[in-house]
Amino acid sequence: MGEKEASKGSVSFVKWFSELNHGDVKIAGGKGASLGEMYNNKFPIPPGFVVTAQAYSYFIEKAGIKNKINEILDNLDVNNTDALNAASKEIRGLIESADFPEELKSPILESYEVLDVDKKNIDKAGGGAMEILKTSHEPPFVAVRSSATAEDLVDASFAGQQESFLNVKGNFDLIKKVKKCFSSLFTPRAIFYREKKGFKHSETELAVVVQKMIDSEKSGVMFSKNPVKKDESILIEAVWGLGEGLVSGRINPDIYVISRDTENLQVLKEKISYKKIAVVRDSSGQTGVVKLTEDRGKQRVLSNYEVKRLGQYAIQLEEHYELGQDIEFAIENNQIYIVQSRPITTKVEEEQGSSEIAGTVLLSGLGASPGVGVGVVRIVKNLNELSKVKNGDILVTEMTNPDMVVTMQKSAAIVTDEGGLTSHAAIVSREMGIPAVVGTGNAIETLKDGQVITVDGSNGKVFEGRGETKIIEVEPIEFDTKTKIKVIVDLPDYAERAAKSEAKGVGLVRLEGIIASGGKHPLAYIKEKKVDEYIKVLSNGLKDIVKEFDEIWIRSSDIRTDEFRNLIGASKEVEGNPMLGDHGIRFSLRHPEILRAEFTAIKEIADEFPDKKIGLMAPQIISISEVKEMKRIAKSEVSIPSNVKIGVMVETPAAVMIIDKICEEGIDFISFGTNDLTQYTLAIDRNNSDVQYLYDEAHPAVLNSMRYVIQTCKRYGTETSICGQAGSKPEIAEFLVKQGIDSISVNADVANKLSKIIKDAEENLQAESGKEAESVASVPEEVAGHIGKPYERKAEAPLQTVQKVINQYQKKYDPEMADMEELVLKELESEEEKDEGKEKDNEYFPGTLDRLDKEIPNLNEAIAITSGEMEEPEKEEEEVLEEGELLDNEEPDDAEEMGGEEVEKDALLDDELGEELEIEDNDKSEELAEEESENGVDNLADELDQEIAKGMIEDDLGEEWGSDGESNEDVKLDIF
Repeated sequence: MGEKEASKGSVSFVKWFSELNHGDVKIAGGKGASLGEMYNNKFPIPPGFVVTAQAYSYFIEKAGIKNKINEILDNLDVNNTDALNAASKEIRGLIESADFPEELKSPILESYEVLDVDKKNIDKAGGGAMEILKTSHEPPFVAVRSSATAEDLVDASFAGQQESFLNVKGNFDLIKKVKKCFSSLFTPRAIFYREKKGFKHSETELAVVVQKMIDSEKSGVMFSKNPVKKDESILIEAVWGLGEGLVSGRINPDIYVISRDTENLQVLKEKISYKKIAVVRDSSGQTGVVKLTEDRGKQRVLSNYEVKRLGQYAIQLEEHYELGQDIEFAIENNQIYIVQSRPITTKVEEEQGSSEIAGTVLLSGLGASPGVGVGVVRIVKNLNELSKVKNGDILVTEMTNPDMVVTMQKSAAIVTDEGGLTSHAAIVSREMGIPAVVGTGNAIETLKDGQVITVDGSNGKVFEGRGETKIIEVEPIEFDTKTKIKVIVDLPDYAERAAKSEAKGVGLVRLEGIIASGGKHPLAYIKEKKVDEYIKVLSNGLKDIVKEFDEIWIRSSDIRTDEFRNLIGASKEVEGNPMLGDHGIRFSLRHPEILRAEFTAIKEIADEFPDKKIGLMAPQIISISEVKEMKRIAKSEVSIPSNVKIGVMVETPAAVMIIDKICEEGIDFISFGTNDLTQYTLAIDRNNSDVQYLYDEAHPAVLNSMRYVIQTCKRYGTETSICGQAGSKPEIAEFLVKQGIDSISVNADVANKLSKIIKDAEENLQAESGKEAESVASVPEEVAGHIGKPYERKAEAPLQTVQKVINQYQKKYDPEMADMEELVLKELESEEEKDEGKEKDNEYFPGTLDRLDKEIPNLNEAIAITSGEMEEPEKEEEEVLEEGELLDNEEPDDAEEMGGEEVEKDALLDDELGEELEIEDNDKSEELAEEESENGVDNLADELDQEIAKGMIEDDLGEEWGSDGESNEDVKLDIF
């Protein structure tokens, strides 16, 4: 290239900030144009210049790589990840390995060499004077930042995709970093988004900002509108040294609040903190931490002049940009510099109950916990990195786990790559009231440590920059309901917040949150023989929760080997399948010192608050022996007082199947843990993104399990509750109310909404019951006819059909049991209807109330039968035997006599699970029939259930249920 062209290039290849304004985006990119705008409006920004977009175009043309780049991109399938990464690597290699043209390098280095020199002196200098200026000072440290030219690309989520470099020093390093900025235009993500948004790669250009770095003696952040008070006051935070110490949260800053109502910008409030350290830059350009003397640490950072001058800049920047500004500043040699100014992002506005934020969307995912959080990104890839998350930071990780609870507590918001609405991050965030977006897929890759973002947990979006934090307030419960509403509280710090719901009780306190705050695994206390210390940690934490509520149910610890691994004394080995491993009550019983300590802590709380209703419950129950041993430790070894109830969590299929025996053991209450119950029942890991779509608490198997448990507990007078996330879902809550559950526990922020759902469900149930009673009263005894299909439960069964079934099996009809209803309906079906019913039995309809009405028997609309309608006509002995009443010479269990009272018990799963008594002759059958007649056939429904479970009852066609002639899928053994 000739001298003329080089000379021409020297003019357009580099632009000083003084030569730019907001309209020069195509030349200097968005960042460069903004800095030029501030410079020309006399704001004190650090000196700098821009390597223009035209310089980039000239570079790839001169290097002879433009056509090669276009050729690579033209043949690229961006949906092929491997191909995309390979293309990016090849193009970036071409740019970074290409020779930098001298005619382009010269103006850049010339500008760099006089960057520290006043611009007026540069304009005046020439010849030898210029050479003296170039060689008379040390090359400065500069920041080298990419600056996109196309605003549309920024809108298409390209912000932050190009690279920036700090503490760059020297000619060689500067040119190297400029080339790296150029090449960052072709990161895989930038290529992909341009392709998807329809932008031509050949028309995309990039500018590079080169700006002197300020060696800050003081630094800070200010807001032209107070983001805390949400008023017109100006808020300033300042620290000694570099601003990194402030944004990282490692240093408590001085805080100054300034009124803008007067010309003098009066200081309304100031807080001078003890700043123990400062972040500084050494001579090599690296940052380090130095310890401050006590006098220096307690000294006021900003002078009165600096406070007021900063306030003036805040007002001027807001007026210039016509938006509230978030401003970063630095002070060197008593000179204030505005390092950056950006809008405080449009205020969060309420529109039909949801928040909206204007700005560049960096990520989208699932809105797992409502609210808006703003802060600095801290990416945590393993537990060793948790310490870098400070108060007010944004925790960004692949997926949270219980080890992170304390860290989550400090976070302004949480963003995860993986997980769904029932993941650990979602559940804990909702309880804490911390905004969270989960399942973003690539937060760790997209976001950068130190980057400021706004997290909108209501709408599942992550925005670039700083928005206004919106606190989600807990509203008090609005309606009185028969079904009690409780809240879930794990951490003492959130008890006061949860109490604002005005719920009367806490349905679940997990001890793991309190344990994590102590920093030690329970095993560590045992090994160190510090059981008393463990008890103290638990009791102190529980005390803060108990004092806020009248009733509280506390679950003993349930720590899996893949959780809390960061605690002192935790096992370093992780089981192959921790969810099915050694945790819950089985772990506690293997380490009884732990269980005794936890029960002792609960006892101390109960003794200190005798007027409170306390409950203790054990998790992961699968056997009666576990219940017995847990009770023995509580009563015999710890001497739990009378104001403490004992219960169990029902979260395993085993607990569902033996619930009658659990109740017989003498427990006061049960509580469903639907998160685990759903996973165990459906064989699904809710944190596995490949099968998350199958996770459904409204699956018929899960609902059937809960219905069966509730009905069984009612017969034993055992209180029922639920503390999983399912209880907050309207369709599940309505289902549970219909089944007669005693209470539902949810996070405090949804308690108010739940009260309306429960109120409506209870009113609907009452209305339906009234209609049903009226309908039954109007039906004459001899009515017969068609009921409808098994999935339509509105019509009443013809009493003659009911009587036929009763006579056939000599069983008492129990309106609580769905099995008899199925038998009655089966009698009335045509063959065509039976086939259709079987087909429907094998379908899976997830979730809604309409599907629940079809798939789950509506026991509240069960067939009403009076004792008079159940009288059985006399039969010949042969007829009885032919109809299959006494099969395989078996004899039913003896009926229990309870003084004429009805005895209801579940005989499906008794101690011997299918104990058989043989009938030796027909005399015993006649004797049994007489006894049943005398006792009102009290126990016959139970025996029918047992016979159904064995698959040994024949229908009118003489076909045996579950026989070889039918597949198991065709048989509805609805034992629940």
